Amino acid sequence: MGTSFQTIIYEEAKGVATIKLNRPSAYNAFTEGMNYEVTRALKQANKDPNVRCIVFTGEGKAFCSGQDLQGVDESTNHATFLRNRYHPMLKAIKETPKPVVAAVNGTAAGAGMSLALACDFRLVHSNVKFVSAFMSIGLIPDSGFIYNLPRLVGYAKAMEIAVLGKPITGKEAFELGLATEVVDFEEWNEKVDAFTSQLANMPTKAIALVKRYMMDSMHSPYEDMLDKEAQAQRIAGLSNDHQEGMQAFKEKRQPNFQGK
Repeated sequence: MGTSFQTIIYEEAKGVATIKLNRPSAYNAFTEGMNYEVTRALKQANKDPNVRCIVFTGEGKAFCSGQDLQGVDESTNHATFLRNRYHPMLKAIKETPKPVVAAVNGTAAGAGMSLALACDFRLVHSNVKFVSAFMSIGLIPDSGFIYNLPRLVGYAKAMEIAVLGKPITGKEAFELGLATEVVDFEEWNEKVDAFTSQLANMPTKAIALVKRYMMDSMHSPYEDMLDKEAQAQRIAGLSNDHQEGMQAFKEKRQPNFQGK
């Protein structure tokens, strides 16, 4: 456990780094300190060769209720606020080659929903609610929300979610393609552990290549992506994990991937 953190809990076990937002009395709302600590934790996980998967979750009943509005007033420069506090955190999620999972254990509102959208996978509690929330205080959805949401659910549905602000249940999130899996309360810890362990034991070097070029494909021409695919496959083909996968296939056994 990372004792130097004040607003989060950081743990690493069996190849999985868990970043738990830890302000339960405020429904894990973001403060300046939390933004910086999450970014620092991401950098720590990224540098740690033992970490092969990163998971976000929240302490208590909520995942994250968004920005703590006690830290916002009429003097706030919202552009500087985002660039200094949120953008480094969000870029760290996108730039890490390791798979990032949002284990959404409760309400994800405002920037908390944006955090979940920025991750590669989303496991959702069956009674979870995603809420855009920004319009209710006269702001636009931020923290990568406008980039990520339409890529997950399409333009029309993204506009509905962003502007109308109707809460989305865990079941609805799954049906829309926002959630990877809906998990019941009784199975929550077991299913989250199983999912993140599965990722940590996969050929994570290949996952990193998929993540990198999948994001490139959002704004690159088709022919460029064919070339990038070929380059990435060359890198994957030279990996130890590819050799292990091939050997395991021939020997009719489960592969033991090392992420190398």
